[in-house]
Order: sequence, then C-alpha cells, then structure tokens
Amino acid sequence: MHFEDSLQQAAGSFKEGTTPIDDPAPTSVFSARGLTKIYRMGEVEVHALRGIDLEIYEGEFVVLLGPSGSGKSTLLNILGGLDAPTSGDVRWRDHNLTAADERAMTTYRRQHVGFVFQFYNLISSLTVRENVALVTDIADRPMKPDEALQWVGLEQRLNHFPSQLSGGEQQRVAIARAIAKRPEVLLCDEPTGALDYQTGKVVLEAIARINRELGTTAVVITHNVAISGMADRVMHLADGRITTTEKNSRKLTPAELSW
Repeated sequence: MHFEDSLQQAAGSFKEGTTPIDDPAPTSVFSARGLTKIYRMGEVEVHALRGIDLEIYEGEFVVLLGPSGSGKSTLLNILGGLDAPTSGDVRWRDHNLTAADERAMTTYRRQHVGFVFQFYNLISSLTVRENVALVTDIADRPMKPDEALQWVGLEQRLNHFPSQLSGGEQQRVAIARAIAKRPEVLLCDEPTGALDYQTGKVVLEAIARINRELGTTAVVITHNVAISGMADRVMHLADGRITTTEKNSRKLTPAELSW
C-alpha cells in the first residue's frame, strides 16, 4: 500500500473520542528518533534540533516548553509536515513522514493536522463563517463552519469580519478553522503569545475543550511556564534538545492558571 493510500485509510478509520491517555497501552501518534535540523546560511550552520527522541500519544495534551531559539517551532513544523529534518526519522502512526513525497505530505497536512499560529492569518475581506469555510471546502469529512465556531463559542459572530473582532476572538476563529476538517492532531505555536492574560485563558480553554471532548491530540508550544500546568506531559527544550519530560499528576484548568 502506498503512503498516500494508507493516509486515506487512516482518515477513514478515525473516530471522534479517541483512546484516553490513561489507557494501559496508548497509541502513538508521533514518534521521532534522532531528529536533527541544520539551517545553513552561507558558511554558517545553525543547529536548530540536535537529536530529538519523542513519543506523543493519541488523545494527549502535550506542552513543548522552552525559551526562544530552543527549537520548539522547528520541531512542531517537522511534526506537522511543514518542514523536513536534516537527519533522523519521524513517524505519524505507522507512516514514515521522513520518506514521504510532497503529494503524500500535502494529503497528510490537509486531512490529519490542524495548525494554530501566534498570528491568526484570517482573510480580512471574508466573514468569520467564510474564513472557516475555506478549510471545509477542501476537507473530506468536515464540520459545518457553524458547528466549528460553536466549539469555540463564536456562533453569534458568524457574519462579522475579522476587523470587528478582538484578538482573542480572531484566534478562536483560527482554532475553529483548524478543527473544522476534524484533524487528529492540533499543533499550536504560541497561541496566546499575542494576547493579554484573560483573553489568553479563553483561547486555552477552547483548545482544552477540543482535546477533552473531541479526543484531538493537542501539542502546544510556549515559553510561558504557567501553561504547562494544563498538560498531560511537558517536554522541556533547550538548545535543540529535550532536556526533561514531566507528567502532571493533575491537569489544571485554564481558569486555574496564573502568570
């Protein structure tokens, strides 16, 4: 079976409400071994990742925590198929992403991964509903835009334009757009980085709810130590390496976080 065909098969077998993380044999969603990434700028080499090994499991909420330059975004981009490692192996379920061609990677990104970035990347000339519909028009089994927006509490703002929304509302539209195609994993790069304290907690609650109620695996990268309290596991990154991994005995709700 070709890689792209097996991705299609995996998409068809996915069901909402996946195996909880406390299952005695959790299913691995991502597996990486010896992952490195070197950027070359003229004669200068920048080592963004230096031999990353990790496992991320189905239904898990993982925080990748570290300062700027620690390799968090590079790692997230490789997991999401937006970038390729210099060496090492990364797998999504049973599929080797490292060996996939561009067509298969496009299928992977389109069907299985939802992205949320620090900046919302909404199209200003489209309404909230139309921004979300951009994704549902290309997905195989999407939610209706109205349903996706209900998940983030914006069902009353369907016909507003981005300029009529607050920063937190725009970020929640971006989350709705990401989940509308029913991805198995939600990859979030500093989703509260441009938001104030209270607004950031509203956005985190939207992500936590999607993880909790839809069973969507969530990976959030941040430099904010407080956010790590809401994770199942926290992976600390420094200088392109995972230095420690911690499991929270009790996950905090976003309302319990403070920074």
